[in-house]
Amino acid sequence: MPSGARMPHQGAPMGPPGPPYVGSPSVRPGMPQTVMETTRKRTAPQQVQQQQVQQQVQQQQQATQNRTRSAKRRKMADKILPQRIRELVPESQAYMDLLAFERKLDQTIMRKRVDIQEALKRPMKQKRKLRLYISNTFNPAKSDADDSDGSIASWELRVEGKLLDDLSKQKRKFSSFFKSLVIELDKDLYGPDNHLVEWHRTPTTQETDGFQVKRPGDVSVRCTLLLMLDYQPPQFKLDPRLARLLGIHTQTRSAIIQALWQYIKTNKLQDSHDKEYINCDKYFQQIFDCPRLKFSEIPQRLTNLLLPPDPIVINHIISVDPNDQKKTACYDIDVEVEDPLKGQMSSFLLSTANQQEITALDNKIHETIESINQLKIQRDFMLSFSKDPKGYIQDLLRSQSRDLKVMTDVVGNPEEERRAEFYHEPWSQEAVSRYFYCKV
Repeated sequence: MPSGARMPHQGAPMGPPGPPYVGSPSVRPGMPQTVMETTRKRTAPQQVQQQQVQQQVQQQQQATQNRTRSAKRRKMADKILPQRIRELVPESQAYMDLLAFERKLDQTIMRKRVDIQEALKRPMKQKRKLRLYISNTFNPAKSDADDSDGSIASWELRVEGKLLDDLSKQKRKFSSFFKSLVIELDKDLYGPDNHLVEWHRTPTTQETDGFQVKRPGDVSVRCTLLLMLDYQPPQFKLDPRLARLLGIHTQTRSAIIQALWQYIKTNKLQDSHDKEYINCDKYFQQIFDCPRLKFSEIPQRLTNLLLPPDPIVINHIISVDPNDQKKTACYDIDVEVEDPLKGQMSSFLLSTANQQEITALDNKIHETIESINQLKIQRDFMLSFSKDPKGYIQDLLRSQSRDLKVMTDVVGNPEEERRAEFYHEPWSQEAVSRYFYCKV
């Protein structure tokens, strides 16, 4: 029998081929057949395709993460010196101590990066002063003017502002702090159609450093400025009853819900038997108009109690006194701006300069460790050859013979098969029977 012959498996004969594979079977063996509900909707082909694409993207992301983790583990393993080298060179323990310290440092930096990423998801605001400048100029009528504009007296109102102690490199425009600006003039002087000047923010609004309004007139005019701040995240004015109860006037939705929860905990309004419910006290009953409510109902009921915040109201007199050519009034407004630390944190996460330097040093360490391992292999070779040259040469020839068999795909062991003793082994009789069974 040729040494490379294969014996068929003696068992139950194989049945006829089944239907071609086209997907999962409609009914799995051993499981009852389920009936689809009539109310269940069939998934549209586009939705199926989108789901398949999403699954493929998730699988690719998972595979990338696994490869990254395995690469990191492999790189860390490549940095470790073998125990034999550490025994030969006791001073290498200092390198292993540095490697352990580096691992702790990497863990600390990674934990801090995660903390920074979580902090960036939350709003980081800072209270600052916005100084508002309201000024006006008066242009008296000129009898010798050539154009019609110069022959009529007029005034011009300017509304400008800047952020005090603004240390940021990129200065914010004045209009970026407001959602809307309304200037209301004297209705008796300018009529019902021309006494309002409005500016409202839109998605295509171009930011500006100030606003100006020009109107004809030679008498002092009373005007009212209504400024609506652009809160980010949005803030709401509380219902007067709820404001008195919680002690806050205007705040974000999350801060209002947190204050409600604090009031519930302080007054022990949570039901001791069913934690999902709140037993309202007399103040809650007046506000929410129910003796008992669920936690999940609070956001919906709170919507009716939240109102738009009040605008900033400034009364100003537009003076046309010739002796007072420019009159300026200053007002300081509290605004919330992004914490400068947030930009530094973002730049820290996005910076790659240090990472490139660390990668270059890691590659250098890997090359050094690899060269040390190669030198160790050469040293072991020389030591083994010097102790027992004959035995080492024989082991080397046997090892190369095994490698040659693997490289040439040789089946069996030709050196043993050329001897008669090989065919007197106990398995030879069964091999002959299998060989003839295959032929028949």
